[in-house]
Amino acid sequence: MAISAARRPVMTLYSRADCPFSHRVRIVLAEKGVGADIVDVDINNPPEDLIDINAYVSVPTLVDRDLVLYDSMIIMEYLDERFPHPPLMPVDPVSRARARMMLHRIEKDWYGLLDDLTGADAQRAERARGMLRNDLTMMAPILAKKPFFMSDEFALVECCAAPILWRLPCYGLELPSQPKSLLQYVERIFSRPSFRASLSGVERDLAR
Repeated sequence: MAISAARRPVMTLYSRADCPFSHRVRIVLAEKGVGADIVDVDINNPPEDLIDINAYVSVPTLVDRDLVLYDSMIIMEYLDERFPHPPLMPVDPVSRARARMMLHRIEKDWYGLLDDLTGADAQRAERARGMLRNDLTMMAPILAKKPFFMSDEFALVECCAAPILWRLPCYGLELPSQPKSLLQYVERIFSRPSFRASLSGVERDLAR
């Protein structure tokens, strides 16, 4: 998958088409309008050049000239600083700290459930679904105050949350119809051109 952009590609992103960690980096690239060569990786048969540059042979891996990065959160923050417009983190320290706390929460409480949500243990999967469902419901009052998480602007928090929200049906979860603020928040994210552009073919099929 190649992200369409006005800028000429200057980077290579090794990505997996069904990987939420790769997906959130692709969202940042699309939101920034940054051209990148996207290399779809079969993690069971990785390309030699990925093996050469990343000892962990993990995705996502970003190559920007001589720089190699292979942690999705580090990549996202690097892209936000490398291409400052539009900014995806608040400018003032207090709001930035709050955003980082929410990013930490999503990383720990949502992404931390992925192994159970996608694993073979039905009991663990059901428990993980309940935890994620409760966390989403608890966020709803905050989401009612602003179009995005404590912000009028789309930010890294949304880039991080979106891949999990998009995959909820795959995890056997549906968003509760109430409160509406949560449904509206999700719709605002999914309707963004940058989000649509970030989707791999595999990810597009998840909505069918």
